[in-house]
Amino acid sequence: MRRKRLNIAIDGPSGSGKSTLAKLLAKKYNLIYIDTGAIYRTIGLYAMRAGVDRTDTEGVISLLPHMKIEMTLENGGGVVWLNGERMGDELRTPECSLYASDVSKIPAVREYILELQRGIARRNDCVMDGRDIGTVILPKAQVKIFLFASVEKRAERRLIELREKGEDVTLEQVLEDMRWRDENDKTRKIAPAIPAPDAVMLDNGGLGIEATLDAASEIIESKVKI
Repeated sequence: MRRKRLNIAIDGPSGSGKSTLAKLLAKKYNLIYIDTGAIYRTIGLYAMRAGVDRTDTEGVISLLPHMKIEMTLENGGGVVWLNGERMGDELRTPECSLYASDVSKIPAVREYILELQRGIARRNDCVMDGRDIGTVILPKAQVKIFLFASVEKRAERRLIELREKGEDVTLEQVLEDMRWRDENDKTRKIAPAIPAPDAVMLDNGGLGIEATLDAASEIIESKVKI
């Protein structure tokens, strides 16, 4: 019999494949997938649409009471809703990425979504991905994986993803954005994007999607009975 309320934390830098891996693990092990980054991106998108600069801390905070963010489950995955609007590809643009990175540094924003995330994890077996899941959001998760690859490899992956969605961007633009995000995320004072002390490091720079899934599954099954 599988352990109740199994929580798996997948952390790592932008473009490492956290979301893809988390979704595959959720499907494989019948877990709920919670996309933490999508929640921050939703707040960033709201600020962007409202014309508030991403570095305007007070401006972003003033918007929080006007946001109703919900998460529903569809086919084992999490879907984010903003004031009744279903969020989709608009959350994955480079500009929205920059907004998400900056608003995530604001303590009031992090407090705003912290209980939402923890509440879902308390009630369900789930896999959650982000940058501080194993260190802050789910510090007691039974399995913690820190997924990483070189910035060049991650930029190549993100470029393909963006172009498939019709975005007109260059590798240089994506690489510059990713390097900035890496530095910003690692050095921020609030919940920096660093591995938890008990996280298992998984370098998937030379691995495809299936090989990454196999490697992560091996880690999980070595720690818990599923």
